[in-house]
This record gives sequence, C-alpha cells and structure tokens, in this order.
Amino acid sequence: MDAPLTLPDTGFGDLSEGSVYFIGNATTLIRYGGFTILTDPTFLHAGDHVHLGHGMYARREVEPACQIADLPPLDFVVLSHHHGDHFDDVAAAQLPKDLPIITTGHAVGLLAEQGFTRGHALDTWQSQAVTRGATTVRITAMPAKHDPDPVAGMLPPTMGSMLDFGRDGERSFRLYISGDTLLHDRLYDIPQRYPDIDLALVHAGGTTLLGTVVTMTGAQAVRAVEIVDPRQAVPIHYNDYSVFASGLDDIKQAAATSSTTAEFHYLTHGETHHFRPLG
Repeated sequence: MDAPLTLPDTGFGDLSEGSVYFIGNATTLIRYGGFTILTDPTFLHAGDHVHLGHGMYARREVEPACQIADLPPLDFVVLSHHHGDHFDDVAAAQLPKDLPIITTGHAVGLLAEQGFTRGHALDTWQSQAVTRGATTVRITAMPAKHDPDPVAGMLPPTMGSMLDFGRDGERSFRLYISGDTLLHDRLYDIPQRYPDIDLALVHAGGTTLLGTVVTMTGAQAVRAVEIVDPRQAVPIHYNDYSVFASGLDDIKQAAATSSTTAEFHYLTHGETHHFRPLG
C-alpha cells in the first residue's frame, strides 16, 4: 500500500449518513465521512459520440444530470478504467490536473499523457488510504474481467473498488463498486476477503461490442449481487450509451425473483440514494 493521501482537516466527517448522487452511466458523486468522491467521470451531452478504440464509437443517449462546473469541491476520483465512456474528453479538459485519481496502472499512464499529475495505480487487492483528520477511506482494487476471449486485449484493464470508511481504526461503512466486469470466478473471492458489504454500486447494461457482451446484463448484475452479498445494491451503467443492450427493467425483473437478501434501490439520473451504517 502506498503512503496515505492526507487531506486538510476541515473539522467535518459525519459518519451517521452518506449519499450517492447518480449523474449518469458509471458517474456518481459519493459523499460520506467528510469525503467527496467522484467515480468514472463522463459528462458528454446526449447526442455526442465517444470513441471506444479500434474504430468503434458509441452515442450518448441520456443527458448527464449535471456538469463538472456544478459539482462541489472534489477530494479524489475512483476510476475503474480509462475508456471513452468512463473518462471522456470533458473530464480530461475540465477536471483539475492535480486532482488525485485512484485507478489502474494502465489508466495512470494515459492520465499522465493528458496532464494529470496525481494518478495512483492499484493492482488487484492493493489499497490506497485517504485520510482527513481522524477519518480514513481505504480504496482497494477488486478483481474485474471486462474483455472475454472473443475481444481479449481490445479493452483497457479494469478494476472494481472497495471503499472502507472508518475512524480511529473502526470501520463504519463498506461500499463496493463493481466496475465494468462480467461474471467471473474471482468475484467469489470478494465476500471471502471483504464480507459485510453495506452497499454495492453494480455496473450493468449488457454493453455489446463486435457482437460480444463485455459488461453484465441485468440478470448477471443481480447474480453478482447474490455472489458479493451486500446489504443494499444500486444498479448503475444501464442506459446511457447506444452500445447498451440490457436496461433497468431487466435488472428489476431479475431482482424480483432473486434469492439475494440485498435491498435494491433504483436511481434515475439526478436522483440520490441516502444510506446509513448499521448500528
């Protein structure tokens, strides 16, 4: 684990309640424990096109709930991977170049080419702590598989993330972000190493490139929830781009017949999920 990132102690740090604001695609604003965290920033407008590499493009179908200028001051970004629909040209142009970004080694290299100076690379199971006063959030890279054999090597390496919030060595809340992934065997390792997940943000959408599905469908996203076993789940990344083939209705249908005890919360763009730790 790298040395902790230390933020100025603002005197805030409420651990009794937090929130996830859904901006669109995999872009969320997480606020908890005095931290303000942006995930997978994409702010292109509806109708704009994003380059996915290898001559592939996708059209944005849904307007993001806000733009970067509308955001509060950010502490850091958690980026699952550097791909056009997760870190777009707007993010590259408008986010502060000294904003810490916690992501894959591959992404750190590309971010540096774009002028970002504080990329922090994680391999699977590696962690980066961020502290503010007595409060800490520890970000650990989780296993993810984005490119099945038919398109192996065509997509950027990706990671899921576990965010453990706490104070004075006591964990208060555990938040899992799946990242762009398919179902794969290493998902079963997550609840073994990181049990008692409070909230999961699950990427779905059934993204289809060259006829191959490269992110979980709605049914597969629900299966992932069954595997990692969170207390609550919020599906994201389900309708923003033209390459998506499995929408929110698929998730709701699968969740209705699922064996999971997780409580699903469904957000549309601009809505907020408020959460509280147990106890």
